[in-house]
Amino acid sequence: MKTGSGTVHVPGQVVLVLQGGGALGAYQVGVYQALHEAGIEPDWVIGTSIGAINAALIAGNPVGDRFGRLREFWKRVEHDAAGANPLAALTGLPNVATNLATVVKGIPCFFTPYPPAWWGTHVPLGAEAAAYYSTAPLRSTLADLLGGGRVATPRTRLTIGAVSARSGEMRYFDSRDEALGLDHVIASGALPPMFPAVRIGGEPYWDGGIYSNTPIEAVFNDRPRRDSVIFAVQMWNAAGPEPQTMWDVIGRQKEIQYASRNRSHVARQQQIHHLRRVIRALEQKIPRRLRDTREVRDLAAWGCGTTMHIVRLAAPRLEGEDYLKDIDFTPAGIRARWRAGHRHARRALAAAPWRSAADPIEGVVVHDGPWT
Repeated sequence: MKTGSGTVHVPGQVVLVLQGGGALGAYQVGVYQALHEAGIEPDWVIGTSIGAINAALIAGNPVGDRFGRLREFWKRVEHDAAGANPLAALTGLPNVATNLATVVKGIPCFFTPYPPAWWGTHVPLGAEAAAYYSTAPLRSTLADLLGGGRVATPRTRLTIGAVSARSGEMRYFDSRDEALGLDHVIASGALPPMFPAVRIGGEPYWDGGIYSNTPIEAVFNDRPRRDSVIFAVQMWNAAGPEPQTMWDVIGRQKEIQYASRNRSHVARQQQIHHLRRVIRALEQKIPRRLRDTREVRDLAAWGCGTTMHIVRLAAPRLEGEDYLKDIDFTPAGIRARWRAGHRHARRALAAAPWRSAADPIEGVVVHDGPWT
């Protein structure tokens, strides 16, 4: 059980699941800030893409330094075009000048253009260089903020999702099973064709978000399962308004793609855990002399009595945001999403929905708020 300041009591392990989404990851910082202020530190952090970067900054630093290191990272990646912005009036897109500057110049401490890739799409560069930008600046930034490259402390478990560029299979690298380093974090954010693959153990890996952008499945597949309160932090919303323009269409396509069927995955796990609870209940109905036989024990092993509470926190849509919102590293955009994450998480903690009575036959209980 985790006990924070005040009256916040969290049963079981605390799991923080962080989705990918570029600049939208500022929302995750606000969520962590609220947990940190309540005295609740995650036992396990799981992340993909920008979520892996935030996860590493949390799990890879002592508790007292975590929020400061997150704040410093997001301060460094702030990016805003200076001077007047006539393009905004012409296009109706408020951040068009900043977004254009990001595309042309990159973000100095995050990524910078890689000129050889711009010479032509058929130039042989190799898997670790075939990309429009270099992430060498990100490696330097993270090394500075993670004490030379440590990405997990013994106290906090870290899981990072990446996908093999050769097999197309998703892999979750887990600090419980192996030592994790900067390569794992950067691989998880290596979104092609913008960023190059990162080689780990001889295999080139890309951003896990192109396969599964919401890495909550890592919790459900864990062995052994444990009672948990899972804060699932989402930046992409599958549901949205009907698109009216071509710009709307590509924006909705991105939202749906990176929402990664999160709700259907969770619904499926609810069904599976329901069946596990049923098996456990049926086992108790079997006479003890039969229950102790090998055949019944093998069947009963499919049962489970753990309870997983999922508290879903979703980043809101900001006025004027568009298809390029995931590269909106403007100070205003970062602040707005950060504040929203902090506000939503504080309200979720105040509600403490995991304390409400749940159906004893259900193993996965979802809490959607509203926290806005």
